[in-house]
Amino acid sequence: MHKASLKDFLLLIALAAIWGSAFFNIKIASDSFTPMSIAFGRIFFAALVLVFYCWIKGIKIDPFGEHWFWYFSIGTVNLVLPFFFISFGMVKVQSNLGAILMSTAPIYATILGQLFIQDEKINTSKLVGVVIGFLGIVYLFSDDILINQSNFLYALIIILGPFCYTLGGLFTLRLKHVKNETLTSSCLVWGVIVLLPFLFILENPTEIRPALIPTISLIYLGIVATAIAWLLRFYLLKHNGLVFQSQVAYIIPIFGLIFGYIFLGEQITYKIIVALIAVMISTYLIEEVNRPKQ
Repeated sequence: MHKASLKDFLLLIALAAIWGSAFFNIKIASDSFTPMSIAFGRIFFAALVLVFYCWIKGIKIDPFGEHWFWYFSIGTVNLVLPFFFISFGMVKVQSNLGAILMSTAPIYATILGQLFIQDEKINTSKLVGVVIGFLGIVYLFSDDILINQSNFLYALIIILGPFCYTLGGLFTLRLKHVKNETLTSSCLVWGVIVLLPFLFILENPTEIRPALIPTISLIYLGIVATAIAWLLRFYLLKHNGLVFQSQVAYIIPIFGLIFGYIFLGEQITYKIIVALIAVMISTYLIEEVNRPKQ
């Protein structure tokens, strides 16, 4: 991998900003759309963009071929479930709080890696990182200004999102030999297939009369925060490697905090700041141990 240039760092910050912007857009979209319709819309628009991208690039998409079961499993666990959990939780939770709760993914990765991946064994640095991150989230839940009896369950449901992302990541290890564009596009196709019947069985999307701004936010979530963000992530992975790209986890909650304050006027309490610092330290300790020696 080549040494990261100024352009690479700017792209990394752009990726963090895009993913950080997803939370306040989910909040805006929830004014007109249900959690399930937000999840479906996000997957549907992302699938359109990536399938078209693969067609332009001549990349094969094979959702119903040899690996269809894994595409189905990853599409369900890594797309349908987390998108729904996050959208459901954001109904009554501030977007900046959601961004911090989503940054618990490295904690889940460490725990599940210890259980299921032979080469991902825990050590002192990872253990300290997990403990600090866990205590930071527990401390955040003690903030009765932001989390109370009316939204406590919603905050817990958001935490299921990064768990599903991490579990879906374990599933993708089965398909390491499959081209990333093929894998992601095929999983998005299955995400649409899985969620569409539930959307009509449990809800009636034809009755939705969305306002303009929530509709724009939903389209943004699919095209920018999912499809374009994934393509940007792939570029950084290809040119700079996993370690460089993983640093985005440090920056996402910062943007989530800033955007929530600017666009939604959300409160920033001192407990949010403490929890944010704890999660960033936790992510650093967990990721640093995986950094290759120079």
